[in-house]
Order: sequence, then structure tokens, then C-alpha cells
Amino acid sequence: MTGPAADPVPPPPGGVLWTLAGDIRGLLMLPAALTLQVAHPVVGAGVDEHSVFRTDPWGRGERSLRSLQLWVYGGEAAAEEGRRLRALHKTIQGTDAHGRRYHALEPAYYSWVHATGFPVYQHALRYLARPLTEAQERKLYAEWLQVGRILGIHDRDMPQTIEEFWPYYRKVLADELEATVVVRELIATDPAIPPPDRGPLVLTVLLRAAWPVLLPAFARFRRFMTIGLMPPDAREAIGLEWTDEQERRLRAFARVVRAVVPVLPERLRYLPLAREARRAARISRSDRPVR
Repeated sequence: MTGPAADPVPPPPGGVLWTLAGDIRGLLMLPAALTLQVAHPVVGAGVDEHSVFRTDPWGRGERSLRSLQLWVYGGEAAAEEGRRLRALHKTIQGTDAHGRRYHALEPAYYSWVHATGFPVYQHALRYLARPLTEAQERKLYAEWLQVGRILGIHDRDMPQTIEEFWPYYRKVLADELEATVVVRELIATDPAIPPPDRGPLVLTVLLRAAWPVLLPAFARFRRFMTIGLMPPDAREAIGLEWTDEQERRLRAFARVVRAVVPVLPERLRYLPLAREARRAARISRSDRPVR
């Protein structure tokens, strides 16, 4: 007789994702990954019909960010979060813009949502940090597969090596992606985004008062970072324009980010859940007996 299968475990302390996932620079990468996800018509339809990203964008963003952090830093809570997400997606189904019936947990679609994180990390790190070495890239991909198992993605539904990943990725770009309704909303410069409703009361009140002035600048910056940090082949597949002048501005902005973020204290450089997990890991290592 065999017992129940053990829960999948998150990547270990000291891995590539342990360093990357909680770094505040990840906040700049997330819009590109999300936009690449919803450029798939099925994923875009699911978000269009079932997500609260229009009515509660800040709450949705906060919940998504916490979920992502749990996959890497959550320890035993990581598998529970994976089960919660699968349960949440069980009822998400409908018809996309091409008349195809879909279910959110269909392996091809569910896996694509997860797969997008790897090429965005690989591309964006060249700007915001430093390019990954070949060894780091392979380790990152292996850890990304590990996170996929937490989300309930079977190995058979994801390419298992980098050599297998890139042909899969390019095929999706060539055969599936388009500028869906949700893509166009995410890169719009005149979006109807409500003001932030989280954080200290005084700050929330000030943001609400200044939001008519701040929103246009926020929308332009979001569009700039979304398109700029998206891999060029994905950008081209979706039909998003990117000029040489924009590329120069992105490189100038990235130079500032690379100079500033590494010298920040950890309490400012890492998001709260990541910061606590990293502190706990250091304490655990310091408590080990000397051999």
C-alpha cells in the first residue's frame, strides 16, 4: 500500500527565485507578464468575463501579489495556496472571441498563464538587474517548473527543459496571441482606473484627491513598462509598437533602477512576505550546529 502523495514544495532558500520573486523590481515586470497572459484569446476571455480587474484593480493586484509570494516563500502554505487557486478556477468557463468553449483549468491555457513568467523574467532582468548566466537560466526554469507543480500543473503539460520551452513558446506566439480586449485595456493611456483604496488613511485620501492628475501619468508609465519589458518577439506577435526612442528611455530608466535598488536596505528592497521568509531562513541557518 502507498500513502498519499506528498505536497509539492516551493523552491529552496538560496535559489534564483528566492532572490528574484520578492525584489521590488518584480513589480515592474508583472504588467508585462499579465499582458502576455491575456494576449491568449482564451485567457483574455476568462479575465474579461470573470475577473474584477476593472472594479477592484488594487485589491486584485494585492491578492495576486500575495499569492505569487506564497508560491516561493510560503513553505507549507504554498501547496495550500495552489489548491485554493485551482478551486477558484474550477468555475471559470465560457466562450472566447473566436467562439471556442474554454475552461480555465484546461491544461494548455492554465500552463500558458504560468509559462509567461519565465520569458518575462529572462528578458526584464537584462534591463533591471543583470542578464542571467546560462546556469542561472536553467536553474530559474527548473524552479519555475517546481512552482508550476504547486499550482497543480503536471509535468506532461509543460516543457521540461529550456530546449523544449522555446519552440513551445514561439508556437504559441505564432499561432495564438493577439491584441485582445483586455490587452488593449491594460496598455490604454486613458483607463477608467479608480484611485487606490488601500494603505494609510491619510495617504489614501491624498491619492484620491490627486488622482485626476496622477492617473494619466500612471497610465502612460504602465504602458511604457508593460511594452518595454515584454520580450520583443511577444511584443511583435501581439502587434505592440516600440520605437528606438522608447528603447533609449527604457535603458536610461533601467540604469537608475540598477544603481538604486541593490543599495536599498532589505526592508525597502523586498516585499513583506519575502522579507520575513528571508529573515527566518537566516535565523534557521544560524541556529544549525557547527560541524
